[in-house]
Amino acid sequence: MVPAPMDPPQAFAELGRIRLDEVSLDDILQRIADLANRTIPGTRDVSVTLARGSIAQTAVATGEVALVLDEWQYAQGHGPCLDASASGDSLSVPDMAVEQRWPSWAARARAAGVGSSLSVGLPIQEAVVGALNIYGAEPHAFDRGAVEVAENFAAYVAVALANAHLYDTTAALARQMQEAMRSRAVIEQAKGIIMGERRCSPEEAFALLSKISQDANRKVRDVAEALVAAAVRQGR
Repeated sequence: MVPAPMDPPQAFAELGRIRLDEVSLDDILQRIADLANRTIPGTRDVSVTLARGSIAQTAVATGEVALVLDEWQYAQGHGPCLDASASGDSLSVPDMAVEQRWPSWAARARAAGVGSSLSVGLPIQEAVVGALNIYGAEPHAFDRGAVEVAENFAAYVAVALANAHLYDTTAALARQMQEAMRSRAVIEQAKGIIMGERRCSPEEAFALLSKISQDANRKVRDVAEALVAAAVRQGR
């Protein structure tokens, strides 16, 4: 079931009720991404990029498309989410069909069903930088009002990061990125199992994992770990 849309005051009121000292950073970031996805009109997927130096990682994402498009940028070393992270600016791609700054990435985005995007640099003035990335299904999905709402969500991300003191030490970020990579690995394993059983695409496999996660009120990573563990037991 697709979550019902929310208006910005509702979303920010819900974020304001989160006790930052009682909830893990991963959970906070995922909640922000989920609410942004429900609140900003025209949004297909949302992700959060964190980077230190040349190392970038998607901390959370609401769907496979966001992960794929983020990771292409990390592999190539350029793209709107990386440029927004470095500059702290809000970078809009109104129409992938005519995008000239990152044409190869825009072509991949169009092939994935994304018509426009918005990456908002996080207002962090330390060694860790990042961006809130919003992917739209249609061209020109995000007007000035949508940009303002996205920038408000980005401010919540920055507060969560500051509260967690993520950028205080290199070790803290290393742990965060290692955990994110472990989560990504087990999710990829689970997707492979689903694709083999159902003969479906990676996107459909991730959508099924996400649905199970929502229905069971469990993290996608936990659902993936359970699926992989079950497959291992069956193989013995």
